[in-house]
Amino acid sequence: MDKKIIEKIKQDLLARKRQVESDLKSFTKKDTHEKDEHRTEFPNYGDKNDENVQEIDEYTTNLATEKVLEKLLRDIDNALSRIKQGAYGICKYCKKEIGEKRLLARPMANTCISCKTKVQKMI
Repeated sequence: MDKKIIEKIKQDLLARKRQVESDLKSFTKKDTHEKDEHRTEFPNYGDKNDENVQEIDEYTTNLATEKVLEKLLRDIDNALSRIKQGAYGICKYCKKEIGEKRLLARPMANTCISCKTKVQKMI
């Protein structure tokens, strides 16, 4: 794969990583007990029933969002690691090169379309 394209993808991944980290910081704290894990903060709007309901609703929404963003962050970090190791763009199943269009559309992809289709059919 063209080194210029890989560098562009790398820069895009780094920018996306910064954005995801910023999004996580907006409603979580870093968990000191777990590496690279976050802990959703419980909002405090007051003691009235409607405020308590709003707190619980926001907390549960933020928990789900936290899990999605943490997975995205892991996927980004894995892609950056593959770039650093020189293994980026190689399918983890068939070891063939992943199509450039696929990587531009989904830079965190670690499988070619053919293998991804086979895996999805098995599920």
